[in-house]
Amino acid sequence: MTTTGFEHFWSQGDAITRSVAALLLLMSVSAWVVILWKGWLLRRVHVDLQRAVPAFWAAPTIAAARGQLAAFDREGVLLPLVDAALTTPPGGTLEARGHADSQLTRRLRDALHRVLAQLQFGQVLLASIGSTAPFIGLFGTVWGIYHALVSISSAGAISIERVSGPVGEALVMTAAGLAVAIPAVLAYNVFGKRVAASEAELEGFAHDLREMITDNSAS
Repeated sequence: MTTTGFEHFWSQGDAITRSVAALLLLMSVSAWVVILWKGWLLRRVHVDLQRAVPAFWAAPTIAAARGQLAAFDREGVLLPLVDAALTTPPGGTLEARGHADSQLTRRLRDALHRVLAQLQFGQVLLASIGSTAPFIGLFGTVWGIYHALVSISSAGAISIERVSGPVGEALVMTAAGLAVAIPAVLAYNVFGKRVAASEAELEGFAHDLREMITDNSAS
């Protein structure tokens, strides 16, 4: 009686088959590490924004408002904007020669881009895994079927029973590719929506902060 299953498929597979399986395993572990970490991070950012922004505007002075942010902004997504707004460019530089409003806008824009890069970290990995894992699994299936058929052919006495087992085992690679890709794609879409929501709140905060500092400078 012929033994079947992944263990048999692994033992009968060659270096390419095992490499594909190991690559899918590595991609799956990487995706889940990013999913768990990014889900935790974005949840903290959402909570911080809901608490920190009202506390900032409720403070009597800009110094006290920054202190409020330091207490609530655990992931450091708001403090860089405030620090950028309060920074004075060094004299004798091209930055210092620009109009004050333009300088403020540029500093806030650069700080916002750095914060967004922090929030978007891992998105490229999830997108890459979600788009390539099914094809890697399909390649593993095709190669596994080819390798199995060559082995059966060299052994002689080809029958449907001898073919169906190895072919069925090789199809597991396609299922493995989908199992790796689907969580990555779903997480990419969910996180993309959450990052976009956080980006809108940060842009609104930066706009309000710019207006406040501009009005104070004009008065």
